[in-house]
Amino acid sequence: MSDMRSDVLVIGAGHNGLVCATYLAKAGLSVRVLERRSVVGGAAVTEEFHPGFRNSTASYTVSLLHPKVIRELDLHGHGLRIVERELGNFLPLPDGRYLKAGEGRTQAEVAKFSARDAERLPAYGQHLDRIAGLLRELAVQTPPNVPPEGGWLAALPELIRAAGLGRRAAALGIEGQRDLLDLFTDSAGAYLERWFESEPIQALFGFDGVVGNYASPYAAGSAYVLLHHVFGEVNGKAGVWGHAIGGMGAITQAMARAAEVAGVQIELNAGVAEVLVEQGRAVGVRTEDGRVHRAARVVANVNPKLLFTRLVPQAELPADFAERMRGYRCGSGTFRMNVALSELPDFSCLPGRARAEHHTAGIILAPSLRYMEQAYFDARQHGWSKQPIVEMLIPSTLDDSLAPKGAHVASLFCQHVAPELPDGKQWPDHRDAVAQLMIDTVNAYAPNFKASVLGYRALSPFDLEQEFGLIGGDIFHGVLSLNQLFSARPVLGHGNYRMPLKGLYLCGSGAHPGGGVSGLPGHNAAREVLKARD
Repeated sequence: MSDMRSDVLVIGAGHNGLVCATYLAKAGLSVRVLERRSVVGGAAVTEEFHPGFRNSTASYTVSLLHPKVIRELDLHGHGLRIVERELGNFLPLPDGRYLKAGEGRTQAEVAKFSARDAERLPAYGQHLDRIAGLLRELAVQTPPNVPPEGGWLAALPELIRAAGLGRRAAALGIEGQRDLLDLFTDSAGAYLERWFESEPIQALFGFDGVVGNYASPYAAGSAYVLLHHVFGEVNGKAGVWGHAIGGMGAITQAMARAAEVAGVQIELNAGVAEVLVEQGRAVGVRTEDGRVHRAARVVANVNPKLLFTRLVPQAELPADFAERMRGYRCGSGTFRMNVALSELPDFSCLPGRARAEHHTAGIILAPSLRYMEQAYFDARQHGWSKQPIVEMLIPSTLDDSLAPKGAHVASLFCQHVAPELPDGKQWPDHRDAVAQLMIDTVNAYAPNFKASVLGYRALSPFDLEQEFGLIGGDIFHGVLSLNQLFSARPVLGHGNYRMPLKGLYLCGSGAHPGGGVSGLPGHNAAREVLKARD
């Protein structure tokens, strides 16, 4: 069988791979994308999970998708439509109270619990917005690469980038720089407790510090995870969350159309078995069915641990780099469910089965930071939380294409569960028992929920790895810790999307700026491929 040749091969048709491929094709390169599954989109796909019910299979909500990517790939022109939630978040409480959060109303809601916290809320928002603004700016840039190679001439662009970063940080002033330091090193719990005294307010904001993060909210560095989830926007409104009509797959379907218009060739059912290396350079790949694809550049949209422990021959890697990739931290403690419902949840604290604004919100079932911490401790000891953290979205309240008339679909994003169960237990043996626990958890707040369940699909960390290549179920392609961020993502010395082998690039969430459906790792990696002379 003859070799197939392209200027660029992209491994994986997840959203970042499609974004990267489209930018490269628009610049005139011949680009081929190889996707292991039978559908494009990676973890951002919409699939039927129960007869007549469709939903976003893994990723499930929109905010981080960057407006620059939307605009330059003309995703709206290719059919993408994003609508805002009518209410940002809804936090029902076991004692019958509740907290709503949304544009222009959060302060009054917080005042029900603490007048002091309501008074402090605007200042908290201003502090967070200032840092989030800096992150939005840095997210579209290539981090300074440390240490640069090739002597002073090669180091000069990196030094200039580092100096620019220093100037932007200095512009925050000393108070802003202190906030920046806190948010990169402190725990979400400690940071929020300095601001607020009321447990529900701490829980409302603290949930963002544990999303996809297999850690206590009091773990050092979890404040950055909180920050990572607030620098997005929807339809020009910063910090807002929304829904893509047709589910998350509508985003990647629009991206695939943009890619094909640009000339990208997308091949499905084409899993990559090995990256081919000749004389220290990536020259192509061999697919699982034995075919060889050759290219001047290979761009990987997969978890870096998967790339460097399973696809790239170990003998071709520098020893220290290979060892660090074996130790690269993955595992987000996530248990993901899609549930078909005969009716909407009837919450004890806010009764009613008719559609209301709180049904469109991100519904957070975790009343305090201490509750979240105990959920983590339980998972570490037993394999899953006895009282789990659940965020529930009901996207069919905003998108009637997902369920039959009168029925609904719910997305449950559940934590904490252990990526690998203790005592030799295996996830396939316990998946359904844990799924029932999650349903019971929701039912404790909305007593009609369990009886309304028509069917469900549950994905444990094991399933997320098997189906989407998310090692340890890690939705971010690697923990968002200080030693795996910015210039150190995935590892120090390779924060500029260029990997140790010449001609090999990383364009997925394991590269800067990290996880979430943003498109920015793909956008930034494409820019570096086009600049390259390797």
